[in-house]
Formats: sequence, structure tokens, C-alpha cells
Amino acid sequence: MTPAPPARPPPTRPNPTPSLRAHPLLHDEALRRREFPVCTERAFLAHAAVCPLPRRVADAIAHYAQQATLDDQERPVLDSLVRDTRARAAQLIAASPDEIALVGPTSQGLNVVAAGFPFQPGDNVVFYADDYPSNVYPWMSLAEQGVAARRVTPGALGQIRLEDVLATLDSRTRLVALASCHFITGWRLDLASLAAELRARDIAFCVDGIQTLGAFPTLAAHADFIAADSHKWMLGPCGAGFLYVRRAWHERLRPRSFGWHNVRCPDFVARDTLAFRTGAARYEPGSHGMLGLCGLHAAFGLLLEVGVEAIASELLRKRALLVPALLERGWNVPGADAPALHQSGIVSCTRTDTDLPALHQRLAEQGVVCSLRTDRAGTRYLRFSPHFYNPDADLHRALASL
Repeated sequence: MTPAPPARPPPTRPNPTPSLRAHPLLHDEALRRREFPVCTERAFLAHAAVCPLPRRVADAIAHYAQQATLDDQERPVLDSLVRDTRARAAQLIAASPDEIALVGPTSQGLNVVAAGFPFQPGDNVVFYADDYPSNVYPWMSLAEQGVAARRVTPGALGQIRLEDVLATLDSRTRLVALASCHFITGWRLDLASLAAELRARDIAFCVDGIQTLGAFPTLAAHADFIAADSHKWMLGPCGAGFLYVRRAWHERLRPRSFGWHNVRCPDFVARDTLAFRTGAARYEPGSHGMLGLCGLHAAFGLLLEVGVEAIASELLRKRALLVPALLERGWNVPGADAPALHQSGIVSCTRTDTDLPALHQRLAEQGVVCSLRTDRAGTRYLRFSPHFYNPDADLHRALASL
């Protein structure tokens, strides 16, 4: 018998980072720049696009990568990293760890739902055609299965109200799939009210949560499925995200990808039948991306340390600074008068007398990073999406350049 390898010492960890709280961070410039190195280079106001990595996230990835040069890439972290990342994702949305699938990009999570949902020919799915394409195409593709598309038609771009959704439902609606926040207008859904109405009608609710997770409370109690990558408000690496699947759906949402990880194969020997693992791990067919998980785990730690409620409060305070200032300068701000329930950290603005691509480029050259977005009608918008760690000086710097 081959002797067991000697026990390995536990992997070392980077030195812990000082505790963060939203407001002290904003008044401690040295701490802010240490935790968020992008602050030394520019005013980064584009977290609704792709965020820069916080130092602790980059350090976690680099630390793991160094460990992986000395051994099998999985051995130092596999069991604890997967378990703890799943647990932190569950804590973020107040779910159970067995309801979290570590599947990566938002698109992948949404496609798990679209492909595995038990639709029957003649059923329909409700979605919004002007959501981000990742939350449109999976539902359009269901037409090949005889599933009809019913499209929500709000009164203004992205401004979906409860009555808009209810007016779209009929007796064959099986699933509503919407984004928690519109990626241009920043209009947040009233997830709690919508979930309650859909549950009363026995209609499932799938949420693309990428524009609120890490910024505003986005809770498992208000959806059957939530998918989100971490590279926006969650401050994690691209391609590292998760899918929440309510436990009641585990036996009904059929996995459509199969591999060694989600189908039981004792001793890595394929069996004659497909028997899935329990819990949401059944939607994870293959090996995890360890680099991404290391970053995701660290990002979750940062968000949980600061507190999503505190982050949301800070983002609404920043919005209250930006919106009136933009209006005073003659900009049109979609949803400027939105009720607090529907406000978010995204503030977009447009005007017809300005070359917005040129202005966007000029802002970048001046060290102010924002986004340029275009709607279906061809209207262009500058989109500002500061995070909790941006001081007011960053906002005033952007406003002074408009």
C-alpha cells in the first residue's frame, strides 16, 4: 500500500486589512488609496460597467496564484474556498449555502434557468426587451421550444412598475425574468412587492441582480432565482459570480450541463445513471475557476464588512448630490424624480447639443472614468456610477468637466 503523503501545513494568509466602514473610509485618504489603488490614478465612476479590483481582492488572487506554483492548484484551497465562498454569497442575499451555485458569469446563470425550467409548449415567459442583452436573449431563445415571449412595456425607458408587469401576465405565464435595476436609467425594481404578487399567482421570478448586488439589498426572499457576476458593484473579478436557486426548485430546475462535479461518480468512475448532487451544486458541472473564486471570496468579505445597507445609504446620498447638479447644468436625467424605492447608484444624463462620445473621451483624458451607453432609439447617455469609496470630490471633479 502506498503510504499517505505527509500532512501539509495550513496555507499562509496575507496580513489582514484594517476594518472598513463607509464613512471613515471617505475621510481617511491614506486608507482609501491603500484599499482602492485606482484612487491614486483617477476618479473611477463606472462601477455599473467593470470595476477596478480592490487591493485585498487582487492580493487574494496573487496569494493563491503563488501557492499554486508549489503544488496541485486545488489542494491548498479547494474544500475551504468553495465552501466559504458559497457561504458568503448566501450571507449576502440571506439564503442557505445549499441554494448557491458558483457558476460564473450572469449569462451562464440565466441560461441555467432558461434551459432547465419546466416549460411546456404554449407557456410564456415575461421579460423586458430593453434590459441588458444577457437578460433578453436566453428568454427569446425559448421560442424554439414553443414558449411565447411577452414583453413588459413601461411608460419610460427601464422604469418598470408593478402594474406594468401585472398587465403583461396571463394564465400561461410561468416565469418573469427581469433585472433588479436598469443598466442605463438606474431604475430599481420593487422586488418585494413584485415577488409577492408573482408568488400569489404561482409564477416563478428570475432576477438578473448584477446592478444591485453589492450596492443595495437584493434578497433571496424576493426571487426564485438570482444570477450575478461580481465585476460591477460586488467589486470582484470578471467571470466570477453565482446563481441562487430556491431550494424548492432543486428537483424541478433540470441541469442541462453534465460533468464529474454535478453528477455523482464515486472514485471518478462514470455510472450507468445520472444522479445529481444535492443542492445547487447540481448546476456546477465541472471544475471551479480557483483564481476567480479567490477574488470573489475576498470581495464578499469586503462587502459584508462594510455592510450593504451602509453602502446603499451612501450611494443614495451621492445620487442626491449628482442629480440636482446635472439638472442645473441643463442635462436631462432619466428618472430624476424617481421615488426613493426605485433609485440606485446609477445616474445617466443626456443632452442634444453635446457630442457625448467626444465628452466621454475628454473626461477620460482628465482622469474621470464614466460610461457611454446608447438606447434602442439611438440616444446616447453619460452614465455615472460611483461606489461607496468615492469621495464627493470625485463627483465634483466630474461635474466641473461637463
